[in-house]
Amino acid sequence: MKALIIGATGATGKDLVNILLQDPHYTEVVTFVRRREMTHPKLVEVLTDFDRLEDVSEYIKGDVWFSCLGTTLKAAGTQDKQWHIDYEIPLKFAEIAKRNGVLSMVLLSAYGASPASRVFYSKMKGQLEEDIARLAFDQYIIFKPGILVRRGTDRSGENVMVRLLEFVNRLGIARKFRPLPTAVLAEKLSMAPKRLGVGKHVVALEKVWL
Repeated sequence: MKALIIGATGATGKDLVNILLQDPHYTEVVTFVRRREMTHPKLVEVLTDFDRLEDVSEYIKGDVWFSCLGTTLKAAGTQDKQWHIDYEIPLKFAEIAKRNGVLSMVLLSAYGASPASRVFYSKMKGQLEEDIARLAFDQYIIFKPGILVRRGTDRSGENVMVRLLEFVNRLGIARKFRPLPTAVLAEKLSMAPKRLGVGKHVVALEKVWL
């Protein structure tokens, strides 16, 4: 099984790449990156200008593609730039993948994502979910996790929330909102195309741990 990944250099993406490379079910892993990251017999790194995805369209061919691409408003600088990274780039990649005959896709979205949300981030993620759904991949899997535990993260607000949730979880409160390590999430992402059938599947917050 040949897997494609965008967002391979983020916390979840890195964990996913490592897991797929160790999984014999996946015979080739193609990542789309701005610079070389690592070497492995099963790995193909495609140097990519994400504003010119058509230039690498010949490489956007395989059995399943994973979208782990995303940024923060702080890192992006403006909502327009965040929209471009989190929405426009994955949607363009999806359109090319569909055109090239990729049958399965796994989208890493977020808890609360909805095109009707008044929250910019949630609305953006929800709109992406909806617009990719219109492309009608044979298998479309959406993961909606909550707070993630990222190794070495500098997201101070996220770190505070992780510590708070871990505290209340120890008291037996809000267990379904417990922080999720990116390595655990990546393992679930890798298994989803093998375990789930055709059609659309939404792996909601409380189901990610199952």
